Amino acid sequence: MLTTAEKDALLALLDDESAGVRQALLAQFLALGDEGRVFLQGVARGPNRVAALAAAWYLRELKFSDPVAEFRGFIQSLNYELETGVLLLCRTVNPSLDVTAICAQLDAFAARARKLMPRAATMRAQARVLNRVLFEEYGLRGNVDNYTDPKNSLLDQVLARRVGIPISLSIVYLLVAHRIGLDVEPVGVPGHFLVGGYEPEGPFFVDAFNGGKLLSPEDVFDRIRSLQHTPQLADLAPTPVREVLSRACRNLANHYAAADDAAHARLFADFVSEFDATYERHASP
Repeated sequence: MLTTAEKDALLALLDDESAGVRQALLAQFLALGDEGRVFLQGVARGPNRVAALAAAWYLRELKFSDPVAEFRGFIQSLNYELETGVLLLCRTVNPSLDVTAICAQLDAFAARARKLMPRAATMRAQARVLNRVLFEEYGLRGNVDNYTDPKNSLLDQVLARRVGIPISLSIVYLLVAHRIGLDVEPVGVPGHFLVGGYEPEGPFFVDAFNGGKLLSPEDVFDRIRSLQHTPQLADLAPTPVREVLSRACRNLANHYAAADDAAHARLFADFVSEFDATYERHASP
């Protein structure tokens, strides 16, 4: 059995990218067998995003990985971190996903935005710079021609094809914004997904599906009214990560069903049910 000290030592080395360390750890986990697998799976489901991504890499390399089980474990863990959750979700469709390449692409977006960012910029000014980088320079856009293509909801495909739907483009925006210190939030407006910036003088909203257009609260309310809904102040509030990921799964279930892919439609419908059941279990007094 691994001692606490041995676990701590392994954990400290997990994110070391040197070839020698990685080869030594691969050999160690292989020798540990089931115990090594259980240790890595526990780290992969934990709250430390860097360690979780490193553990997921070792699980894949050692063929210990079950992407569907990993995502279910993430759902049940209640440790809902957006980037980890989105990457685990993508791996349920693409088990060979190159997580390092995805993170490197997001890092590149952030590096470009930091280079253009003026000193002491307001949140709105930072949002405009990020809009320029993502929607003008890198060409991300809403897929109006084939909205229900399931690829529009998968982060790796969105980055590769530069098209997505409101929630997936908003997720890209959020992941890059957080890298540059822009404190924006997901906002699941009825019928459309936005990114919210909450400044002392009042909130603004970014429509990532429409080129990063900046919206006022009244603009958002007008959109809700156009859908025959009565706007509520709560519609402008940040959406918890759990609900963001559950909504992404619901979209995928619907879009796979529309594409006559019953197996994937059932899988993502099951994930939605798992989110709901986990929430109900832990929300009950």
